[in-house]
Amino acid sequence: MLALNFVPLFTFGEVLRRLAAILRIDGEELVRSGARVLGIWLLAWFAYRLVRLAARRIEVAVDDGDDSVTTLRERRGKTISQLLRSVGRVVVFSIALLLTFNVFIDIGPILAGAGILGLAVSFGAQSLVKDVISGFFILFENQFAIGDVIEVAGKSGLVEKMTLRVVQLRDAEGAMHVVPNGEIKVVSNLTRGWSRAVVDVGVPYDENVDRALEVLRDEAAQFSTDKTWGAQLDGPVEVLGVESLRDLITIRTMLRTQPGSQWNVAREFRRRIKNRFDRENLEMPMPQRRVHVRVEGGPGPDPLAHAEAGAAGG
Repeated sequence: MLALNFVPLFTFGEVLRRLAAILRIDGEELVRSGARVLGIWLLAWFAYRLVRLAARRIEVAVDDGDDSVTTLRERRGKTISQLLRSVGRVVVFSIALLLTFNVFIDIGPILAGAGILGLAVSFGAQSLVKDVISGFFILFENQFAIGDVIEVAGKSGLVEKMTLRVVQLRDAEGAMHVVPNGEIKVVSNLTRGWSRAVVDVGVPYDENVDRALEVLRDEAAQFSTDKTWGAQLDGPVEVLGVESLRDLITIRTMLRTQPGSQWNVAREFRRRIKNRFDRENLEMPMPQRRVHVRVEGGPGPDPLAHAEAGAAGG
């Protein structure tokens, strides 16, 4: 086979010189300017690589190696690394672009004009400035982090992304909510420090309440010492006692858990209670409704039959 070696017709410097000749510009000056621009963007690429490396180092430093539980330190580290990437990308690109312009023109007057323009724009973009300032204080005060489940501005969900301007939440139905930081007045963090699940168990009136309490306390003790689920608890399960006496007897149970584990723990505990009540022949209450029928004009021999007949005729 015939081997063909392709040799470039022109080098980079030759291309710049030919372009300078066409545009009637000093070729040597254009070559120097091109080399400076190339150096600026190489440095920008290297700087952004350092930013990404620093962000990865932060994530590695806070990782404890346990993927089953995401600690507060891990969530905060992930939040800072994500903000470092987004802010670093904008800062590095902006500086590289300004330095590129400065190679060909004096950007001093442009910066002065941009300052005046920015002041004028800021009056029309007060909400944007408010979002950025609010985002800074949210991050500084560590109100929440990526991976937390929060309620803000009437929306709730898992924090998937956070910038200085907005917070992105994913709710239980999979919908993505984007909330500007300036709209956040009150934050309800459901996964900070520790969490709690409240499980109410209904018992019918014809059952022995003391026996039901005894069974619940025994099941709670077994659940607290379980090898799998006990690691997700932050203390023993508490059976508080009878909470209310209404349509049925309600016994309240409280489970203090690790952050974010309250929903899974509550589901498992309800399943165990149902199976235990079946084994102990304790009846679970069925939905019941008592209806009082009043017939105007005299009840007659059978008020209920009279009411049913009237409903059928209507």
